[in-house]
Amino acid sequence: MNNRMKHAFYMALLGISLPAAFYAQEQKTVIDDKYVESDVVPLAGKQGFSFQTKSGDFLFKPYALVQVSGKFNYYDDEGLNLADQDNIANSGFAIPNAILGFSGKAFGKVTFNFALNASQSGGALLQQAWFDVNMKDELRLRVGKFKTPYNQAYLVTLGETLFPVLPSSLTTGVNLDKSLNATKPNISTGFDIGVQLHGIFNNRWGYQVGIFNGTGISTNEATKTTSDDHKWLPSLLYAARMAYMPHGVMPAHQGNPEDLQNDKMLFAVSGSWNVEAEDESSDDLRAGVEFAWLKNRWYLSTEAYLLQMNFTERMQDASNFTSWGGYVQGGYFATKKLQLIGRYDYFDRNGVNKKGSLNMPAVGINYFFSNYNLKLQAMYQYIGRWGHNTQDDRDADDNGMAMHSAVVMLQYSF
Repeated sequence: MNNRMKHAFYMALLGISLPAAFYAQEQKTVIDDKYVESDVVPLAGKQGFSFQTKSGDFLFKPYALVQVSGKFNYYDDEGLNLADQDNIANSGFAIPNAILGFSGKAFGKVTFNFALNASQSGGALLQQAWFDVNMKDELRLRVGKFKTPYNQAYLVTLGETLFPVLPSSLTTGVNLDKSLNATKPNISTGFDIGVQLHGIFNNRWGYQVGIFNGTGISTNEATKTTSDDHKWLPSLLYAARMAYMPHGVMPAHQGNPEDLQNDKMLFAVSGSWNVEAEDESSDDLRAGVEFAWLKNRWYLSTEAYLLQMNFTERMQDASNFTSWGGYVQGGYFATKKLQLIGRYDYFDRNGVNKKGSLNMPAVGINYFFSNYNLKLQAMYQYIGRWGHNTQDDRDADDNGMAMHSAVVMLQYSF
């Protein structure tokens, strides 16, 4: 090859590589935007499948999460049909989540997210749909259906939780000692429709203040009225959360094999007031405190929370009902692919005015298949009953909950 041909070859190679390098850099700059969120799988910094304009003003990034699990649940004898007594129930295979969504940004100011969960039905089929106006780091406005600012267990990315199921103290309804027991609210609030102001100051202080319907993920309609006891106050959910992160923003995962050299810590307090939440029967006050620490291969988090139901005047009941719970959980990467996990979950399900509580230890493992976006999770949980006055009280307290439960779940995401 003569010098002229070599020169032409190098110029052609340079002409190909420079635009490709520029495009790759532009792609990385856009996708690394910290505001591109999904709450399902991590998107920031992921180069995967996406669409964007040449100027980078608009980014559209689809994502998916599929979870398939095998479950075994063994129940003790209370609450079973004596004519057909079967202690093994709610066992077999399940699809906890089959989510397809997209997230992105527009014009450097607005980020958005939309997700359908095919494993659900009714209003819960629409898992989330929101847009976020990013005025600056300290002031952002989110409108739509999204996670309410309460409970760190819910606020982490769905596909990056430490256990395949959330703590039972959050997801199980309380046991009221009244005929109202059919309402049985959970301590958690989860997804809801509303509006929220949020932001981060100095990369350390985070806040969220919002107003929501208070009807949860299963309702997409406007169904609320004004309060009977608090005149002219809309019967909505008013919520707030404040977090302090001394070493910078806490990652949204609970253990990631690609993040084993990090040191982050979080302290947070949160609370909400759901005005006439249970079919105009009670005003539900919730409060919680949180701590989380990510240190290299270790992850630790703990929460304590309470629910106080204050019954309205029409209930003609001067008393109220208060239940509380909490958990501590941790994980350690024994190898770069294998994470060992443990959790202790506590639930005063029948209220502070009645003796007895539920203690729910759990152990498990997480295994990450590198380069395949596959995650295998397995856990076992036992429910122990402690401090009840009578055997009937013990039987009633964990009614509807499995004494022994095991879950194996395989997850794929992109």
